[in-house]
Amino acid sequence: MRIVMAAAENAALRGGKVGGLADAVAGAAGGLTRCGCRVTIVTPAYGVLHRLNPSRPLAEVAFPFGGGEERSSIHEVSPPGDDGGGVRHLVIDHPAFSGGAVGGQIYHPDPPHTPFATDATRFARFAAAFCHAGEAGIWGSAELLHLHDWHCGFVFLLRRYDPALRRLARLRAVFSIHNLALQGIRPIAGHPSSLAAWYPQLSFPQPEIADPRWPHCVNPMAAGIRLAEAVHTVSPSYAREILRPSDPPRFYGGEGLEADLQAAAAAGRLHGVLNGWPEEEPGGSIPPSPAELGGGLREILRGWIGSGGPDSGVHFVAHGRLEELSRREARPRPLLTAVTRAVAQKLFLLRAPAEDGRPALEHVLDFLEPEGRFLLLAAGDPDYEGFLATTAARRRGLIFLNGYDEEAARLLYRAGDLFLMPSSYEPCGISPMRAMAAGQPCLVHLVGGLQDTVRPGENGFGFAGETVAGQVQGLLSACRAALELLRRQPRAWEAIRRRAAETRFSWEEAARAYLERLYRPRSA
Repeated sequence: MRIVMAAAENAALRGGKVGGLADAVAGAAGGLTRCGCRVTIVTPAYGVLHRLNPSRPLAEVAFPFGGGEERSSIHEVSPPGDDGGGVRHLVIDHPAFSGGAVGGQIYHPDPPHTPFATDATRFARFAAAFCHAGEAGIWGSAELLHLHDWHCGFVFLLRRYDPALRRLARLRAVFSIHNLALQGIRPIAGHPSSLAAWYPQLSFPQPEIADPRWPHCVNPMAAGIRLAEAVHTVSPSYAREILRPSDPPRFYGGEGLEADLQAAAAAGRLHGVLNGWPEEEPGGSIPPSPAELGGGLREILRGWIGSGGPDSGVHFVAHGRLEELSRREARPRPLLTAVTRAVAQKLFLLRAPAEDGRPALEHVLDFLEPEGRFLLLAAGDPDYEGFLATTAARRRGLIFLNGYDEEAARLLYRAGDLFLMPSSYEPCGISPMRAMAAGQPCLVHLVGGLQDTVRPGENGFGFAGETVAGQVQGLLSACRAALELLRRQPRAWEAIRRRAAETRFSWEEAARAYLERLYRPRSA
C-alpha cells in the first residue's frame, strides 16, 4: 500500500521534533514500511529542515492562498545516516513557515487573546501547498492519506470543499488524534487569521465546519474527526476516555468534541491503537556512572548557559548540583527522573497541594532527601517553569534542567531508579515507554495510554483518584511505597525493573492494526 502522511513534526529529521507526535509519526512510518508499505512523510520545512538534513530540490508547487497565488518549493530529504531503504521524507518550504529570522521554530507562542493565530495561518498555508502538490502528482502515486492532529485538519476541509482537488477527494483519508486538548480553533471570518482570509475563493457550509461551542469559529480538529473515513487515537484507553465530557477533577474527556467523537464511534470510524516504542532504546542498558551522568548533563548545560537568555540562572543552579553529583563515587539512590513538558497536563498534580497545603513535589523531595535526587528535564509554560525553578533553588534534591536535549533525555532514561509521569491525562505516553526500554520502571497516573502500558506491581507502579485531592494522595502513597520497595526489597525491585526492560510495544504490531482497522474500507 502506498501511503502519504502529513504532520507538523517528524522525529526522523534533525530539527523536526518537539514532542511525542514526532516520535509517533516516524515510528508508525517505519513500522508500516517493514510491513511492506511504501510511506512518504510530508512536513513544513520551517526554513531549515532541508538545510539541517541531506536534501535535494524536488519541485515547486503553485497554490491559491489569501486571495492570490503563492509558490512553495518541495525538497526530498534524508535523515542523517539513512540507508535510503525505508521511508521517503519530503518538506515544503515557504517564507511564512519560518519561525523568526533564522527559522526552525515549529510552534509559535501566540498571546492568549489570539490563540493559534500564527500557527493556524502557517498550517492552513501548508495544507493548501500539500493538497495542490498531491493533485499535481508531486508525491507520486498514493492510495491513502494519513493526516496527524489539528495541524492537518485543514487538509480535510480543502479535500471536501475545493472542487479543484478531485484526485485527493477520491483517496481514503485517516485522521490521528495525538492530543485532543490542542485544536487550533480560529474565526471563520473577520480576522487575518481566519478561514475566509485563507481561502476566500471557497465556500464552506458553516453548520458543517463550525466548532460546537463557538459557532463563529472553525475547528480543524473537529474537521478531521467529522470528515475522515477513519479516526485514530494513540491508545485504546484514550479512545474510550474522550467519548465523555471533560471532567475538571479528572481533566480528561472529549474537550468539547465528545458529540463528534461519539458519532464517529457509533459509525465504526473511531479506533484506539497503541503507539509502538522507540526501538533504538536498548533494553536494560547499564546506568551511567555519576561522572558520565553529571559530566554529560553539565556539558549540555554549558551550551545552554552560553546562549544566555532568561533561564541562565536556573542553569547555573543545575550546573552546580551536577558538578557535585559527578564527584560522587556512587550515583544518588534513589534517583527519580522525568522527561516532560512543563505544562498543566504533565505537572499539575506535582504542583497541587497535599493535605498540609504544600505542593506534592515538596513531599516527593522529602522522600528523597538528603541522599536522593530528582532529575527533571522540562520546558514549556513559563508559569510551570517558574514553579520548578523556585523549588529547585530551595531544595537540593531537585535538579531542574530547563529545556530539551535528546542526549540529555537518553541519559535520564538510562540513569534513574524510577521514572515519574503523573499526567492529569495522557493520550499515549512515549517517555515512559522509552524509560522502560532502558530498564527504568515508571510511576504513572493510570489514565489514557499510561494504563495501557504500565502494570502496577508487575512492570511499574501506578495511582488513581476520583478528585484532585485523591490523585495527589494516590501519587504520594504510590511514590512512598515504590521507594520503600527499592530500599528494603531489592530482589522484588529487580524483578519489576527486569520486567519493565522486557516490556515491548511493537510498531509492526501497531502497523498491522492500522492496515486492518484504519486503512482498509469496512467492506473490504
